[in-house]
Amino acid sequence: MSLFKSASTVSLMTLASRVTGLVRDLFMASMFGANALTDAFNVAFRIPNLFRRLFAEGAFSQAFVPVLAASHAKEGPERTHQLISNVATVLVWVLLVVCALGVVGAPVLVWLLASGFQNQGEAQAAVLMTRWMFPYIGFMSLVALSSGVLNTYKHFAVPAATPVLLNLCMIGAAWLLAPWFERQGIEPIYAMCAGVVAGGVLQLAVQIPVLRRLHLLPRVGWRWSAIRAAWADGGVRRILQLMAPALLGVGVAQLSLMINTQIASYLAPGSVTWLFYADRLMEFPTALLGVALGVVLTPQLAAAKAAEDGQRYSHMLDWGLRLVLLLALPCAVGLLAFAQPLVATLFHRGALHGSDVQQIALALVGYGVGLLGLVAIKVLAPGYFASQDMRTPVKIAVVVLVLTQGLNVVLVPYLQHAGLAWSIGLAALVNALWLLLGLLRRGAYQPSSGWGKYFAQVLLACSLLAALLLGLAQRWDWLALGQWQRAGIMAGCLLASAVVYFGCLVVTGVKIRSLLRR
Repeated sequence: MSLFKSASTVSLMTLASRVTGLVRDLFMASMFGANALTDAFNVAFRIPNLFRRLFAEGAFSQAFVPVLAASHAKEGPERTHQLISNVATVLVWVLLVVCALGVVGAPVLVWLLASGFQNQGEAQAAVLMTRWMFPYIGFMSLVALSSGVLNTYKHFAVPAATPVLLNLCMIGAAWLLAPWFERQGIEPIYAMCAGVVAGGVLQLAVQIPVLRRLHLLPRVGWRWSAIRAAWADGGVRRILQLMAPALLGVGVAQLSLMINTQIASYLAPGSVTWLFYADRLMEFPTALLGVALGVVLTPQLAAAKAAEDGQRYSHMLDWGLRLVLLLALPCAVGLLAFAQPLVATLFHRGALHGSDVQQIALALVGYGVGLLGLVAIKVLAPGYFASQDMRTPVKIAVVVLVLTQGLNVVLVPYLQHAGLAWSIGLAALVNALWLLLGLLRRGAYQPSSGWGKYFAQVLLACSLLAALLLGLAQRWDWLALGQWQRAGIMAGCLLASAVVYFGCLVVTGVKIRSLLRR
């Protein structure tokens, strides 16, 4: 399967995930609005997600996939399956301890993330929901293990599609369980906790048959002798060695998120939720482009490094960066020039008011500033991970953390919650540029010819797109339109935008089909 077909598969599955995630957010915005209890839920939901990104999709995946790819290329199927089983054994036992500590230590975790909650009931609700949802991290860490195995063996569809199950479970909880909770005199928002845990269970369950069919289902050791043997495995120890700097790097990013959430908890009620919905919109292009390319490129770059094929490695990076510019830059233009219409079309209904739309749109503009950097990082960082170099991205991440908080000091007093989004966006641009310069300096990435002309062509098309979107944003009063009227006009605006952008590229000579086939 070609890189583009693989990336397209992941992107389409991710699109399904993001669409169902958007439906989930629409249900929640309509039913629960933006208030103290939704802030409590978003903080509680963020805690297991923080650990998931820290251990599962973060440091663990970054360390596990390159080692697994090298074992698959050099050591044969039997040894690779043994490595998978030993890693699973260690992971399961570590997760049992972490989940127990997380449930017991929930008050401390909530305080660390949101000590600015303005009443005791809000903090207590966040603690209770954290305890209910913390086991989610255990299931998702095992999902990350399964996904790493399947992606290494070029089975991308199932891992990319599993997040849909979480969204469906949460939609079901909001639609069916929340009204029942309300009839029982229980705050309806608590129903979402059950949906989160059920989603984690289902995401793991659907991957097990695929692993069994490929004869890659890990054998978890429950006896002490099996656990000791797993810890002594050279591959496991190598993963742990790589995880140490990777954990620091991902930890820095999550620490930045924690600090921002902490700051938001001291701002106006609803600030955490406004940032959450803006982040959800920003994650559409980040996931569809950056995550899809990163998932596909990471094992392929690792295999190229293992085979000492520097030319193939450089060509894959070049291809990924050209796609980032082609697709992420117009998305950034859309978030900057069309923020309020997008937010109004998606969220302005039910308990979410026009004033909330304005606040979400302000944060979305801040994220849009750094979208190109956020997507590019997903392509550039695997260039280091493939070489099992975790230290360089970590050093960059530490400096970027300091920069982010420095920007918060300057921007938050003037822009409030939107200043937090601006800080993340601007720092992401610095992060991506630094990663790129590092690859260029060490000679690992050598850009192909024609970048100057290509950049000018994309920039011209984005300029026309920006002019169009700014005009369309002023054409209607988006908050006054009806829901279906907004949706119909938005569909027409997006179609016109695609025609203008891609039409300009074709007229100026960009060979889009040739680029995608590369």
